[in-house]
Amino acid sequence: MNIFHLRFVIIFASIFIAAFSIYLMFCAWPLPQPQPLTMDLPAASPPKEMAVFKIMTGVNHRSAAFGYRGGSFFDKRDFTMDVLLIKHPKGDLLIDAGLGRDSRVHFKSLPWYFRAITDFDPGRSAADQLKDVGYDEDSLKGILLTHTHWDHVSGIPDFNKTPVWINKEERHFINDGKQLTALIRSFPNVQYKEYAFTDTPYLNFPKSYDVYGDGAIVIVPAPGHTPGSVVIFIALPSGERLAMIGDLAWQQEGVLEREERPWPQRTMGDDNPEQVRENLLRMAAIANRFPQITIVPAHDARGFDKVPDITKIKMKQ
Repeated sequence: MNIFHLRFVIIFASIFIAAFSIYLMFCAWPLPQPQPLTMDLPAASPPKEMAVFKIMTGVNHRSAAFGYRGGSFFDKRDFTMDVLLIKHPKGDLLIDAGLGRDSRVHFKSLPWYFRAITDFDPGRSAADQLKDVGYDEDSLKGILLTHTHWDHVSGIPDFNKTPVWINKEERHFINDGKQLTALIRSFPNVQYKEYAFTDTPYLNFPKSYDVYGDGAIVIVPAPGHTPGSVVIFIALPSGERLAMIGDLAWQQEGVLEREERPWPQRTMGDDNPEQVRENLLRMAAIANRFPQITIVPAHDARGFDKVPDITKIKMKQ
């Protein structure tokens, strides 16, 4: 074999290895089936006045392949930046703050490699949309964060009187998360309210925090994407149930097909990928046992389909 042929073989082999490596990163590779659950659905007594509304604060233009292993690069999807308003007689809650009025400025706080692969369009802030429908901000008891990455906290400064609810693990992450939590650290005068989990199991999770004591809103720890990430279970007066999983998965397939994020996304975005896998399987077992629970990733519009849009409803205070 002469030098020309040897170089050709080396180049061809290098291209093949690179292409195969990329294929392995993004190809379908489901996690194993979880152990089946035998428990009953926990009781809940949500008050009849309770209501839930979605607020879309922007979209991130992606493909399914970006969100989960096995997704197609040709399946174009808008990853939503949705916020949920929960109206409850004991005080309203906002789940996450979404993109705020200054989101384009906030975007500059992100690592350069993330900015390079992000194409987002901000909508109107949650604060402005609530004002449009005549919502009284004094009714807001707190902003309950699923975690503290930029697209979940950008709107916090728009609610300068509202406490931010967080657990101690995520509070520590704010201080130790370096550039990933630089944005929320830059906000002055944030009033944090720390809540603590009890040893009361909820569904497939060993600890929980029942916000109102009626089973309407139950928070469970689901670390991995960040150390203090949570899943929030919501029971509605209609009998419907939602599971707000934050960024445990970016799309429903992460839970329903047990497909984790591709390797580059896990490396850049997940604090502990092994914990993400563990909690994905917890949620997969719940989804198998209780198909009536709608799985709602923070960035998947399909999970919010049954939730009324705040812009189409006039609030009654």
